[in-house]
Amino acid sequence: MPVLDELSGFEFEDVMEDVFRKLGYENVRQAERTADEGRDILMEEVVDGTRRGIVVECKHTGTVGRPVVQKLHSAIATFEFDGPKRGMVVTTGRFTNPAIEYAQRLQQNDDPFPIELLDGTDLREIADEIGLDLYNGRIEILCEETLRPFDPAGSVDAQVREAFRDIDNFDERDLPEPFSQADFEPVVLITARTNAVFETSVGVVHRINELNQFVAHAEHGQPDVLDDRVASLVADNLHSTIEFDEDRFADDVDEISVKRFGQTETEYKEWAVDRLQEYHTTTVRYTGDNNVTYTKTCEPNLSDISVQSIEPVYLPDIRQTTQLQDYTYPYEYYAAGPSRVTLEDDIHRCVHCETSGTGHEYTYCENCGSINCSSHIKTERLEGTPVCTGCAVTERFALKTKYFYDEGNLESFREEYEQMAFHEKAMENKPLMGGSVLVALLLIFGALIAFGIV
Repeated sequence: MPVLDELSGFEFEDVMEDVFRKLGYENVRQAERTADEGRDILMEEVVDGTRRGIVVECKHTGTVGRPVVQKLHSAIATFEFDGPKRGMVVTTGRFTNPAIEYAQRLQQNDDPFPIELLDGTDLREIADEIGLDLYNGRIEILCEETLRPFDPAGSVDAQVREAFRDIDNFDERDLPEPFSQADFEPVVLITARTNAVFETSVGVVHRINELNQFVAHAEHGQPDVLDDRVASLVADNLHSTIEFDEDRFADDVDEISVKRFGQTETEYKEWAVDRLQEYHTTTVRYTGDNNVTYTKTCEPNLSDISVQSIEPVYLPDIRQTTQLQDYTYPYEYYAAGPSRVTLEDDIHRCVHCETSGTGHEYTYCENCGSINCSSHIKTERLEGTPVCTGCAVTERFALKTKYFYDEGNLESFREEYEQMAFHEKAMENKPLMGGSVLVALLLIFGALIAFGIV
């Protein structure tokens, strides 16, 4: 069988660990490699609500005889597991007839420790099922699930409409349909446990028993760990994924692109193990029997790190662009149904300055389509509605700047201003008018004092 022929026995065990995890077995890990006790991989399965331990013997040889199966049967009996147990022998070659007969007899006699045999032919079938490349031993990622690109109870533009609701002077009913683009990005959710004990002559000086979970981009190149917000979005919604089918989104999204997984599942596992090995490496100080202080670098072995699951999924990156007169407003977010993590929000951003974010007030200018912060929005003098400082026409009346939609409105107000009485013209600058009255009163009061009247 050309499959995995150039791999060592240990490398074959690594491949089979990935295979069993991909097949859905739980808590898959390799046994200690200090001695061959007849068990290479330990894992668990749940059948009809009962959890069962499984001891696996991997044989990267042409023929496996009865003694190997018998030895595994003894290893199962000594395997400490609180519950029923069974065994499995996996080989790239074939089993002898005595080996097959021995395993069949265990089954027929209802032995408490039955043993399943998987030969090279079985491995070929498994390879087709899970995407195992028989020539290099790597497992390809076969992803058919995606987080929801939008809430099925609403529309694809619901998030944009929600974002526009807190913009003053804007009627949501006037919002045109935004252009929507969905990029389905590949990510992997990796769960791994590190269990390591570090000892010296004085005993245990450091111990690690930690479960880690992280989400990484899975495109071409080195994987990149996502930030906590996006990782939580993926992890919290992984239970509600849907089947990935471009056609089912075509009626709702204007443009769709799909980015493919850049590496194999095996490569992501190797990357995760290297990353966790570096993450958990630390230097500790301890006091020896001679009362001298020592330091020790505690680096977990690769065998101390067990990748329990690698779950691939597509993460929708939704970018929606809304055109309002002279301005374009992009709004981009990672989506998981009604949940999202915003990546870009030009709706809550003043077009004239750096003010941005939802912690400010914004007002829409119907004259040009701009969204403005409070420093760049004024009241149009003739119509009394908002106008931005960017498009307004200005002129000073009663020593105060007035804002107008256009030259036509300005000319109309000039004519109106000419017809005003003096006191009305003065009221066009109320602060100045109020200050003038106050100064006049103070002058009168001072004069009364000077003449001894007060």
